[in-house]
Amino acid sequence: MWRVRLSAVWIWWWIWSGAAQQDTSALARPLRPADTLTLEELAAVVHDADTLRRTDSLWYESFLIPPLPDTLAAGDSLPPFDREKFKRQIEALNARSPIEIVYHPALESTVRRMLKNKKRLERLFGLAEYYYYPMFEKELDRQNVPLELKHLPVIESALNPLAVSPAGAAGLWQFMYFTGKKYGLEMTSYLDERFSPDRSTRAAVSHLRDLYELFKDWNLVLAAYNSGAGNVTRAIRRSGGYKNYWNLRLYLPRETAGYVPNFLATWFLYEYRDAYGIKPRPPAFRYVLTDTIHIKKHVSFAQIAKVFPVTEEELSFLNPEYKLNIVPYVPSKQYTIRLPYRAAQLFAKYENDFYAAVEKEWQKKEKPLPKFYTLPNYVIYTVKPGDYLGKIARRYRTSVAKIKKWNRLKSSRIRVGQKLKIYTRHYVPATAKTTPSKSSAPPKGKYFYHTIRQGDTLWDISRKYNVSVRDLMRWNKVSPGKLKPGTKLKIYKS
Repeated sequence: MWRVRLSAVWIWWWIWSGAAQQDTSALARPLRPADTLTLEELAAVVHDADTLRRTDSLWYESFLIPPLPDTLAAGDSLPPFDREKFKRQIEALNARSPIEIVYHPALESTVRRMLKNKKRLERLFGLAEYYYYPMFEKELDRQNVPLELKHLPVIESALNPLAVSPAGAAGLWQFMYFTGKKYGLEMTSYLDERFSPDRSTRAAVSHLRDLYELFKDWNLVLAAYNSGAGNVTRAIRRSGGYKNYWNLRLYLPRETAGYVPNFLATWFLYEYRDAYGIKPRPPAFRYVLTDTIHIKKHVSFAQIAKVFPVTEEELSFLNPEYKLNIVPYVPSKQYTIRLPYRAAQLFAKYENDFYAAVEKEWQKKEKPLPKFYTLPNYVIYTVKPGDYLGKIARRYRTSVAKIKKWNRLKSSRIRVGQKLKIYTRHYVPATAKTTPSKSSAPPKGKYFYHTIRQGDTLWDISRKYNVSVRDLMRWNKVSPGKLKPGTKLKIYKS
């Protein structure tokens, strides 16, 4: 009897193990050699790898929230505005935050105005709560800055990572070019980290912390973030030394006078969103359902979207810093790309095969010939008659100050024949010596003279004698604006 039971157990184990091997064959089967695998073939392999998607599908779906309707249901309409209740809510909010918020008629009017467009608030708060705020809070907490400042990008850019102001401020946190450079943001032909949600947040929080060291008041920090520390300092001086925002408000630029109330109103309405019938609408992505991958090869969004379950539009939303939809590879840098959770898991699994297929595709593209040039990084320029430093600087796309520095010139005076060293990446061909052509030499034959009268023009004279203006200028070496009455012009007979 025990032999029968043992045989049954053995048969059951054999069947179960065989089924398990068959079920995981999609993951276990080896891929074709990398040198024969194309992006299209790899895409088919990734598409067939359903086991991974099945494994984490329940966990993944648990994070998804069904979208809310665009219109409020009956009974959810906004109740009449209660000013006394509003004041009590502000007092309660002020008691639990290091950022001062007090009742002011300007704040009340801003809140009332925002409540007129609740759909916009629901969209913004949904995008903020489920995607951007977790990212902002993590960095604010790391640098010990009040978490309430996570609301700042809502009024800076309306949470549009590609927002650019008329003044040139860019990204979620609206960094100007030189401010971004100051805080370590990289800006190249391939990427602009002012548009990177992660990196710009890190820089913005550092900037806010530096402003607090200067003003020691978070409302003044907000005003300085908007208009610059210099404007806030001048407002303090003009006001006679006031350092409370509401006392300084009249001395600040008009935009800044409304900026802090906009921030406080946004913060207030988010904290009391349930009380005012604001129901944030979840976006397509949640921050927790994305992951970053370090890129080890030069890849494009199109190549990633061709293989993995993510579209180019989704990649652009998640990675707005890449201006050309290409992630460059530089050995000294660590560029990353943010992907939806499932795509990130598959990318990690098939990373080597993907890079091999990408390399194969890049090799098919036409290459410049010859492959590489070695050029000197400077030229020796000989000063010619009529030259001056400004003219030479324009020729080589540099500045007068640099030419003077390179050649240790104490003044802008130069002499004919002087040798100048000019560092440049722009090739400027040498000016060829020209010899007079046959067409530029005066014609042979009979001619007569025309005496210029007051009001004569070369156009009138050319029409009168049936010759061209260019010929008149060439025969007499004159220009249209330099005709003097009494001057004689030589005119050849045709």
